[in-house]
Amino acid sequence: MAKNTREPHTREQRTLIRTLALGVLSGGRSATPLAVLALNHDRPALTGAWQDWKVFATPLGRGLLVASAVGELIGDKFPKTPNRIAPMSLLGRMGSGALAGAALGTTGKRDLRIEGAILGAVGALVGSFVGWAARKAVGGTTGLPDPVVALAEDAATIAGSVKVVTAS
Repeated sequence: MAKNTREPHTREQRTLIRTLALGVLSGGRSATPLAVLALNHDRPALTGAWQDWKVFATPLGRGLLVASAVGELIGDKFPKTPNRIAPMSLLGRMGSGALAGAALGTTGKRDLRIEGAILGAVGALVGSFVGWAARKAVGGTTGLPDPVVALAEDAATIAGSVKVVTAS
């Protein structure tokens, strides 16, 4: 029997899967995937048009993305922080997911920024609702205070974003 030496996915398919994953992670913490991209701006495996976009190309832009992520991680723990599934919050998360997906979509031979933006936005929408439900379920099942559950969600979003962005 012949051995199948074909890769399970093409490079383009892997890129699109990664854009969707970054979108889902944007549903958890909207600024984290963008901050992780900013921190990996000079990674050779991520070479693409996104590195010339002002928000990623300048130290100020990258610094603001990282500061936004830190601010969101802190602000999420306050009881008066708007719910992630509120309409304006969803729009922001979808915008963030679209930007992250579009950026990652420029890293291959073929420019997939449109497809990446669409998948990033859809992923953020899905990730917002799934993350919201999971956070409520974990808190309700374990009895842990919401800020403790939120810290676990922070860790998962940061680790997931790093894994998706640094995967080759």
